[in-house]
Amino acid sequence: MKFLRVFKVKPSNFKHRGTTPAPHFSTLSEPQTPISEATLLHSIQSSQWHFVEHLAPNLTPSLLSSTLTALHHSPHLVHHLLTLLLRHHHLPSLDLTTHCLSLCILSRLSSPKPAIDHFKHLIHSSISPTQDIFNELSLAHDHFSAKTSSTIVFDLMIKAYCELKKPNEAMECFSLMKGKGVVPKVETCNQMLSLFLKLNRTQMAWVLYAEMFRMKIKSSVYTFNIMINVLCKEGKLSKAKEFIDQMDALGVKPSVVTYNTMIHAYCSRGRLKGASLIFETMKGKGLAPDAYTYNSFISGLCKAGMLEEASAILGNMLEFGLIPNAVTYNALIDAYCNKGDLGKAFAYRDEMISKGIVPSMVTYNVFIHALFMEGRTGEADDMIKEMQEKGMNLDAVTYNILINGYCRCGDAKKAFELYDEMERERIRPTLATYTSLIYVLGKRDRMVEADNLFNRIQQEGLLPDIIMFNALISGHCANGNISRAFELLKEMDRMKVLPDEVTYNTLMQGYCREGKVEEARELLDEMKRKGIKPDHISYNTLISGYSKKGDMKDAFRVRDEMLTTGFNPTLLTYNALIQGLCRKREGEHAEELLREMVSKGITPDDSTYLCVIEAMENVEEVVGNDDQ
Repeated sequence: MKFLRVFKVKPSNFKHRGTTPAPHFSTLSEPQTPISEATLLHSIQSSQWHFVEHLAPNLTPSLLSSTLTALHHSPHLVHHLLTLLLRHHHLPSLDLTTHCLSLCILSRLSSPKPAIDHFKHLIHSSISPTQDIFNELSLAHDHFSAKTSSTIVFDLMIKAYCELKKPNEAMECFSLMKGKGVVPKVETCNQMLSLFLKLNRTQMAWVLYAEMFRMKIKSSVYTFNIMINVLCKEGKLSKAKEFIDQMDALGVKPSVVTYNTMIHAYCSRGRLKGASLIFETMKGKGLAPDAYTYNSFISGLCKAGMLEEASAILGNMLEFGLIPNAVTYNALIDAYCNKGDLGKAFAYRDEMISKGIVPSMVTYNVFIHALFMEGRTGEADDMIKEMQEKGMNLDAVTYNILINGYCRCGDAKKAFELYDEMERERIRPTLATYTSLIYVLGKRDRMVEADNLFNRIQQEGLLPDIIMFNALISGHCANGNISRAFELLKEMDRMKVLPDEVTYNTLMQGYCREGKVEEARELLDEMKRKGIKPDHISYNTLISGYSKKGDMKDAFRVRDEMLTTGFNPTLLTYNALIQGLCRKREGEHAEELLREMVSKGITPDDSTYLCVIEAMENVEEVVGNDDQ
């Protein structure tokens, strides 16, 4: 017979606190006697965690509750106990009551992290709604009310919801606290406001801010900074400035962050003069600008195309002893790449490295995109290798740049190879990824595959946006399936995706390719009825359509309408009209238009001259025939 080995614990181990010694136990068999609170309590207090772990599957909620109550002065032991118990999934002893008792005790630790982590575990694993958890937590809190009057546990519950990015539940918990007469700490409110701001729930932020005022929760500088940020996000910059005045009146001094928020908002909207005035006010208050301040100006100037001024700001930073960071250089690199001056962009990259600033993913992505746009795919590949050698993995943005680049080049095979690689690396494709692939399928007349991909996207839970719809509509129009394009227009309406001028221009071009110019004209009128303003492409499409049909009166009528709406004729406008006149053998009129376009500073291209020459030759041929 094979006997189980029994490990005996010496009685000398239990000489303190007057508790009963734990019974002998086997590591493989059930406890020999029923578990008592005294036994469990002693094992925990004497750190006999192996024995406690052995007992864990047999603990009952009532036994654990009474033990937790006895341990309310030892939150560190409760933390250790819970960590051990949670190794055993679905333990019956950890019901909602014992969880909430544990949370009340954990809230007494100096660090809030264990309690917040336990809240997050409870929220994830529990099917109980927020109100049920709160009600049980209230009972647990009241159970310990004679021992502690702290209400911090409710604040920690809100913080857990905030960390889990659950704004509705956090707000519900706030309301329940209010109903119980518990006032949340201002730091808790600030965490909620910050979450609402990040998730663009500005209306919720204002509701909470109003409640804070009613509950007399005094706003801190951090509160004001968040609300100023909310106003800036809503575009209410003058109202945001008023908030700063309110801060002064309430004795709360604006910080560098306060002014930086305002400066960033003004710069991002191109209101650089307004940003400069705030900058001067900030300095007048004795607050020194930091790198974030200057970065906002550099970014704003770069967006405005004022690259020399942005470079000068970088010089000012260095003069004042401020250290630029990757954000500073990335703004300048991006601006020069967009301008097509890659030499200057690479010079800033080299300066960045010389100052010990490591190029970020953003830096590489900007360069890779610019190199693809310039057709320098070999250099783009070299940059990717450089990234990988430095241990930087390609992210969704990098893949999207590469896929989009190959799609624009018409290399569908390479684009789909990268898409497959993206999925192998478990990087989730985005709408931009799929839009590029739909675009290249349209260019390759593979519209069945494009439609299948479009359906798959929706099955995966992604909602197509206007850019994706436009790419698919363009593909169908270009490949002569205009009826499918109009089906997609109806689908947009069903999915509440509003069409834009690109949508209508594409459909108009599709009609004009089929010679259905009047139908295209009706679409222009429909655009106006829907409040979508036609652009120069809309008018040029119609002018070209009428010109190809030889309806020059209608073509010039559209040209006149174009002028009255504030759009000047472009090279495309003149070329379409001249080509139409050439077909009608109206060479003299075509020559007049040529002179007109040159007088307006529009340089004719080869097709313009060829049309005029052809028209003049036709006129001479007709005259010669008449003479004969």
